[in-house]
Amino acid sequence: MAVYQEAMHMLKLTSRTFYLPIVRLPKGLREAVASGYLCLRAIDEVEDHPTLEGNLKAKILHTISLVLQAQTSEDTFAHQDLETALLEFHDVLPEVTLRIGEWACLAPTFIAPRVWEATAAMADRMAHWSVNGFEVLSMADLDRYTYGVAGAVGLLLCDLWAWFEKVQIHRTHAIQFGRGLQTVNILRNRSEDLDRGVNFYPQGWDEERMFAYARENLDSFSAYAKTLPKTTFKSFVEIPRVLAYATLEVLERGEKKLSRNAVLSIVQQLEAE
Repeated sequence: MAVYQEAMHMLKLTSRTFYLPIVRLPKGLREAVASGYLCLRAIDEVEDHPTLEGNLKAKILHTISLVLQAQTSEDTFAHQDLETALLEFHDVLPEVTLRIGEWACLAPTFIAPRVWEATAAMADRMAHWSVNGFEVLSMADLDRYTYGVAGAVGLLLCDLWAWFEKVQIHRTHAIQFGRGLQTVNILRNRSEDLDRGVNFYPQGWDEERMFAYARENLDSFSAYAKTLPKTTFKSFVEIPRVLAYATLEVLERGEKKLSRNAVLSIVQQLEAE
């Protein structure tokens, strides 16, 4: 099976939210976005690993970052360096992480270094949070965390679309989009996070304030999205945007997550519009 096909399979396994909008993108942009998603998912699996100790997570993340920072082209990409660095964790880390070098080289040549830069920078930010125990004490901390692990993804998307379609996306709103999605994840994973000793709620914040924070960011992005012309970017963000709002609604009703049937229903409705 070709790397592209394996990447699409991995994408389907790791994200029910982004798989459909990514596979519908035009060739070139599709590979670039898939590369970015899988690389970032690869390091996210390290940050969220349930048994690895914080300093060890940071070591892995910094190593991945340093390898990516040293790359110049796909032809000379140091696959062996990544494989060697991750070898001792072969039985601990998931496949999406162990194959990060393959995903990194999936993007078209001209934009691949931007994917590497984004992944390297985010890996270093994740290493910081892993070492400090994900200590979120204030709204500024929450802003830093949601930017570091998600808002910066919005900036990467801006650059990918500017490269492929010459479309200029407002970078502030792209950050808000990432922040909103990440906060929905925090709310959805609240119980699991507390079980592993992680609390992303700033001091004095309750669920009502976290829901408000999520909606503030999503609402601001949504208002901006309505002003966009009908482009592949607008189509791409629509599924995760609507799913985020739907997830907030079910969480506010006391349910654990959006059901698979509900996800399929929403996607089908968006497709029909």
